[in-house]
Parts: sequence; C-alpha cells; structure tokens
Amino acid sequence: MESITLSNSGISSSRIGLGTWAIGGWMWGGTDEAQAIATIRSALDRGISLIDTAPIYGFGTSESIVGKALSTPALRQQAVIATKAGLEWSSGKPRRDSRPARLRQELEDSLRRLRTDYIDLYQIHWPDPLVPIEDVAAELARMHRDGKIRAIGVSNFDPLQMAAFRAAAPLHTVQPPYNLFERGIDADVLPYAAGSGLTVLAYGALCRGLLSGRITTDTQFEGDDLRRADPKFADAWLRSRYLEAVRALDALAHERYGRDVLSLAVRWVLDRGPTVALWGARRPDQLDAVAGALGWTLDAETMKDIDAILRRELETPVGPEFMAPPQRAAA
Repeated sequence: MESITLSNSGISSSRIGLGTWAIGGWMWGGTDEAQAIATIRSALDRGISLIDTAPIYGFGTSESIVGKALSTPALRQQAVIATKAGLEWSSGKPRRDSRPARLRQELEDSLRRLRTDYIDLYQIHWPDPLVPIEDVAAELARMHRDGKIRAIGVSNFDPLQMAAFRAAAPLHTVQPPYNLFERGIDADVLPYAAGSGLTVLAYGALCRGLLSGRITTDTQFEGDDLRRADPKFADAWLRSRYLEAVRALDALAHERYGRDVLSLAVRWVLDRGPTVALWGARRPDQLDAVAGALGWTLDAETMKDIDAILRRELETPVGPEFMAPPQRAAA
C-alpha cells in the first residue's frame, strides 16, 4: 500500500481510503451490517488505513458500523478515521447547517457512534452560506486544540472558501469529487491544494461505479439509489456515451499496462497530485481489485491519450452537481 502524510498533521494515511457512504445504506439500497463490518476489517488487512464516513451516511448508520468494526484498541489504532459535520437531516432529507453549537453537538454524537475519544480527521461536509466561514473554522480550531480531533478538513469547498477558512484555523485536507469523468477541480481546487500543501481526498474515484467496467446499458438501479438522479446513468444516450468512453479506456489500459479500466481510473487519481482515492465498497470482495492500482504510474503519453479519449467521446461531460444538498432557509 502506498502512503501519504495528511498535510503537516503528522498523520500517515494509505493513499487508498475506504469510502463508507454505501455502507450507510441510504441512497444505495440498504446495508448488511455483518458484511459492512467484514469489509472495513478486510480493508485494514489490505493496508487501507483511512476510513472515511459521515453522520449523513445512513443518518448515523455508517458511523455506527465503523465504530463496531473498530471496537477493539488494536483495530482502532490501525485506522485513520475521517468523518464530517455540517449537514442535518429532517424527514430523510439533508440540508446544510454549520452553526458552531450544532458542530459541537455533532462532534459528541460522532464520537459516541464511532466508539472513540478522538477523531483523526474532522471535515466540514459542505459550506454553509448562512454561517461565516471564519466562525466555522474557529470552532474546529478549538476542537483541535482540545485534542478531540487530530486534523481538520473541508469537503466541497472552493479556493476562496478554503482561504477564508485557513485565516482562522489550520487546514490539512480538502475532499472534492474527482475522477476521470468529473474533473472540475483541475482548474482550481487541485492547483490550490498543491500550492497550499493540502492533501486531496478524492471522493467518487470510480464515478459511482461507472469506471468499474461492470455497468452496462441494461444495468438497473432500484429504490433510492442516487444513480437514478445522476444524468450519466439516468439518460440512456448519455449513458451510452460514457460507456463508450469506458470501453476505450479499458482497451488503452490493457494495451499499455495489461490492466483494466478500474485500475487505470484509480491510478489516474493517484498520479494527479497529493491525493488519496476513496474507494467505496460494501463487501470484502469489492476490495480485491485494490492491488491493481498500486505500484505503477501512468506515463505522459498515456495521460495525453486519456485526455484524447475523453475529448472524443464526451464533448460535454456532466458534473456531480446533482449531489449538492440544499441550504437552510435564512432565519
């Protein structure tokens, strides 16, 4: 397993992290707790130390499962627990809320669910336009000074928001959506992070399974599966274009490296800068392919060929904006 230090926090993390949104069940068709616990422990066995979760993932379910999976001191010491704050939910719908009092309560709730007395990386999940960023940052700085959190991160923040945050608190990581098909951060967040010494935790590294090579034109998504709301999956024509790009990328991966599109997609994220790729899994066998992304790099020619494939197949790529939660109404 490749490793990286999260900015200047002193925390060493695996460069592949386990994403546990799907383990929470909500928007992913439910969860199997025993399988989820086995998956988390299998990740540790494979050298994946960073476990990324959030209260909103199943409305506490994901954090509770992570806490059960890491319930012994030995397992807890192996893990870098990254969780988040700043989203509340009502009637099963999330909305942004980063008021300092709520953040304090969220931290205590997360510590209880995670069965730990400290969190390695605490992140603001989405910016809240109704709360000054400096107030949010100051609250996390207090948590950091108190020893309840070891490092501070933000998720879905742009460079101006991160600069405002850093004026009031240390900042170690940023977590944006980032994959071969969703590359918006290339223009702003990624260069800002590189220039500021921040580590990038890339969520959606496989674009919700689209880059796994296992989705076809006939794949169906049931119930509350969020891919039913993602145009890349829901629109038949768009899906066909994306799947054509997947086929071309898969052929390139086999030709150059004897690997598949999944390995290529994750390796691409790892080769883009000071990055950690978050790998979502709900069963231990879904981690079997992790090794294929490690121990090699993409050469400059292949990077150019990847860009050419994307330009040819996806003239107007669709971003991840559909996932953004609404803000609260102003008081």
